[in-house]
Amino acid sequence: MSSLLEGRTAIVTGAGRGIGRAHALELARHGAAVVVNDFGVSLSGEGTGESPAEAVVAEIEAAGGRAVVNGADVADFEQAAAMVEQAITTYGGLDILVNNAGFVRDRMLVNTAEEEWDAVIRVHLKGHFAPLRHAGAYWRAESKEGRQRAARVINTSSGAGLQGSVGQTTYSAAKGGIAAMTLVAAQEMGRYGVTVNAIAPVARTRMTEGAFDTSAMALPEDNSPIVAWLASAEAGDVTGRVIEIDGGRVTVELGWRHGPALDLGRRWEAAEVGPALRELLAAGPAPEPVYGA
Repeated sequence: MSSLLEGRTAIVTGAGRGIGRAHALELARHGAAVVVNDFGVSLSGEGTGESPAEAVVAEIEAAGGRAVVNGADVADFEQAAAMVEQAITTYGGLDILVNNAGFVRDRMLVNTAEEEWDAVIRVHLKGHFAPLRHAGAYWRAESKEGRQRAARVINTSSGAGLQGSVGQTTYSAAKGGIAAMTLVAAQEMGRYGVTVNAIAPVARTRMTEGAFDTSAMALPEDNSPIVAWLASAEAGDVTGRVIEIDGGRVTVELGWRHGPALDLGRRWEAAEVGPALRELLAAGPAPEPVYGA
């Protein structure tokens, strides 16, 4: 086992399968004690009665690592608090939070039901907020008591949230919100020794299989070494960044930034807007194409 994360404690949400499972195994391989969270739901978010986290914990322990099962619904505020407390009481603290849990209910915008919107936004966006809120409060308290930890948060966005994806309005909105949350949390929590970054992983998982040909896609575990490094103490100077991972290719996403501008020095007349805005649009780079366009 590597010692990159030796003595550190991590929570990985949605860690029973796919990318989350790969993250949990990788963090444990580098010496971290891992709280393996999985609520045990189907691809579309319905309960299955399964506990895939138990198999992941068994795999970590068989390799000589330390891990414990957690079955919290990460979008439930109180259950998220209890998950953070479990890490602290079991292993004496918390250093790493990997927010990964999620599911999809893909629909074209005009076919999306309110319940589908609510469910996807809840598990992705609130499911990132709630654990981060409670972990952040713990790290703030530790810092104020003179025990500042080299804490690390790795959120999970998506190319769908950064460039958009046809047929995934709800998922794209949630993942875009996670990217924005990452930027703000990085600024707010830096004073407590916390870095907050996000990855936009590409991988062949049950969320992508069936939607299109995934035979050439990267494997879930291809994303996890980047997560392990971001979770390490040596990554303390990297925060507020979104990193896309596609197999061996790593891309630092630039996100929204100010482009060409024109200040008229007074209120615009509607008739003036068209020519000026078209000039500005022509001066800037074309937007990244939406996936599936």
